[in-house]
Amino acid sequence: MLAAAGLLLFSARGRITNEHVILVFLLVVLGASAGGGRLLGIALSVVAFLVFDWFFVPPYNTLVVLNPLDWIALIAFLATSLVAAQLLYAARAERAAVERAEALREAGKLKDALLATVSHDLRTPLTSIKGLASEMIETGDERAVIIAEEADRLNRMVGNLLDVARLNAGALKLDIQINALDDLLGAAVQQFSGSPDRERIEASLDRTDELVTGRFDFVQSLRILTNLIVNALSYSPPGSPVLVRGGRENSTIVVRVADRGPGIPLREREKIFDAFAQVSDRSPRSGSTGLGLSIGRGLAEAQGGSLRLERTGAEGSEFVLRLPAVAAEDISSDS
Repeated sequence: MLAAAGLLLFSARGRITNEHVILVFLLVVLGASAGGGRLLGIALSVVAFLVFDWFFVPPYNTLVVLNPLDWIALIAFLATSLVAAQLLYAARAERAAVERAEALREAGKLKDALLATVSHDLRTPLTSIKGLASEMIETGDERAVIIAEEADRLNRMVGNLLDVARLNAGALKLDIQINALDDLLGAAVQQFSGSPDRERIEASLDRTDELVTGRFDFVQSLRILTNLIVNALSYSPPGSPVLVRGGRENSTIVVRVADRGPGIPLREREKIFDAFAQVSDRSPRSGSTGLGLSIGRGLAEAQGGSLRLERTGAEGSEFVLRLPAVAAEDISSDS
């Protein structure tokens, strides 16, 4: 294209001005940049500059420029063509990024819809399996106990998958009420009343002389806290304590769950909150899907709170759940 344009212009050299050459060569550079990319555009800009000088700037057939105004035209052409090539490249890159982001969003929506559909459809056969297992247990078949336990585990997994899809879609319904922090801690400990690990859980409040309250969904917050305790028990050495401490910090209630496990690599402090994530340096728990922390963070943020890993190392890890607190005067006005 540059050669053809140059020959056409050269054949009319006596009847055209520098402006005609600049416009035609700029069109060639822009076309090359749009079709072949930035490098081709820059290369053609330099070649067109030399062709312009050699054939169309007196004295012809040399790179010598005698008229200062011709220098202005040459430099203006080179600068304009280089800038145009760069701008076209940036525009193409931005469009590609936008298209990729849109594709990822659509893929995410499709994934969430697929999760929701598959999870919902699995509920019916799991219910049937659990019912049949219960009937078999009554007949004394010990294998039915394992079937029932595995059905419960799959049912919990299906529930987690549904919640991931609902959280991503912003469709998970929450019952936000004013609740007491000590009730939340007490309910969390009660979840382990029949477990041999109950004695390992050491729960306490920073202050026992005041009632600390927050505005949160009790059931979902209990779910977050229970999962944190389960993780702490699972990854801590046998017999080591799990510390659960609650209190108030400014406008938030804070619950800290600390274990004595091997810690989490710093490079994975945020990765562990991704769905299906597993810590590379630790053996995953049996039956773990890597959804607990992801769902926990999503539930906390949906309530205006947060869930973070704030300390980790050789002496263990500490996860911190924060939820909106309620001042005493707010409780009185609500009453």
